[in-house]
Amino acid sequence: MLVGRYLNNPQGGEAYGGRTTVARRDSGPDFVESIARGLDVIRAFGPRQPVMTLAAVAAAAGLPRPTARRILLTLEELGYVRAAAGRFELTPRVLDLGMSYVLSRGLWEIARPHMEQLVARTHESSSVAQLDGSDIVYVARVAVPKIVTLAVTIGTRFPAMATSLGKILLAALPPGEAERVLAEPTRSGITARWQPGADERAAALREVRARGWALTDEQLAPGIRSVAAPLRDGEGRVIAALNVTVHAAETPIEVLTGEYLPLLLQAAGAISADWAACQAAPQIVKPGGGRVSAERTG
Repeated sequence: MLVGRYLNNPQGGEAYGGRTTVARRDSGPDFVESIARGLDVIRAFGPRQPVMTLAAVAAAAGLPRPTARRILLTLEELGYVRAAAGRFELTPRVLDLGMSYVLSRGLWEIARPHMEQLVARTHESSSVAQLDGSDIVYVARVAVPKIVTLAVTIGTRFPAMATSLGKILLAALPPGEAERVLAEPTRSGITARWQPGADERAAALREVRARGWALTDEQLAPGIRSVAAPLRDGEGRVIAALNVTVHAAETPIEVLTGEYLPLLLQAAGAISADWAACQAAPQIVKPGGGRVSAERTG
């Protein structure tokens, strides 16, 4: 347990037991104090404090114990904290808060020219998504103006099973894991048109695994039709999915799968190859602590 008292910190925050808490910025009308407090609680855990009591967390985060308790129980409910024997520790799920962003940024830089070329050849929108629970989350997109049922931007969520992107990502999981993931409630706020049972889901994912690509035909919402392919790392693991989306009234399935799908598979293969090459490139640690590929050092 941490002992001590708060000390003034010339950097603008507060120090407690050698750890600095972030200064409050609640003078602005849009500042959400509860989010700031939740992040303070997560930051309270460190290499020398991986498991902490409620009192220690409250002290490190600069919060009253009842407030710290409510935040910890909320984080436990969300899967970011686990409790045992009166103590708390972070779970690996906390990595999701940063790794998806890091991965998507690097992946976007590599995928962008291939996606732009794909869109130029198909004249249809293309997106990259990753799996988060039973939803997909869009992390990259090159759009063509279209009137569609559901608008898509970076960060948009859709129920995974009703999308071609989601089918690719779910098919990459072991069958038992896919069902466990699909048991989680969607956070998209959308009810998909297609609500398959367990047997139908399993059959659909088996088909995706067998052919290596996925199709959805107005299963999410009217007018949305798409095909998707996996993006893989250097070890063959599926890290994301790439799609081409069309309006069902404009583009028949035969055109989508006969003309656009080969172009999509080509683009997905090129992105995967470039991503694998980027991963394999030697990394040089810069003085500031960052990393840069040796290929880019000239």
